[in-house]
Amino acid sequence: MAIREILEAPDPRLKTISKPVETFDAGLRTLVDDMFETMYAAHGIGLAAIQVGEPIRLLVIDLQEEDPDAEPVECEHDGHKHTHPAIKNDPRVFVNPEILDPSEDMGTYQEGCLSVPEIYADVERPARCRVRWQDLEGKSHEEEMTGMMAVCIQHEMDHLNGILFIDHLSRLKRGMALKKLKKMREAA
Repeated sequence: MAIREILEAPDPRLKTISKPVETFDAGLRTLVDDMFETMYAAHGIGLAAIQVGEPIRLLVIDLQEEDPDAEPVECEHDGHKHTHPAIKNDPRVFVNPEILDPSEDMGTYQEGCLSVPEIYADVERPARCRVRWQDLEGKSHEEEMTGMMAVCIQHEMDHLNGILFIDHLSRLKRGMALKKLKKMREAA
């Protein structure tokens, strides 16, 4: 497993429309492992493959948080030992996901994004949606998503279509967010 670089706005690759996954092999599993490691290292809850430069319809989500009462976890890979905070994991992998039936009732959540670091804004999305996807073996699944999972899956699926959460904001708010991001980069 490896931690990959996360693309940040306004990188034009984030506007790429991702292609369907056609090959379910060891390379796909390695990418998924890298994506989880990258997401956890960045303290995120979701990551689309395009965010690590891979324009395929793949995303990973884990809504669970660090467990402050558990001992840190030590692991070794690439010849190095690492200590990670203990996490109550519920890792989910979605290959070629599709939203089938978004609800008409809407919900507003404050969203952030690993590709737009330190920027948060309220985004309105359908409160529920039915999602169809494939797992790492290519088997199809379907599930009704609600709450934070519905928000997260819609946010990540936007990435697969070249859309960032700030694209849901007014032009003024989006411009302010990008200006803030640019100032933070210049200060770093």
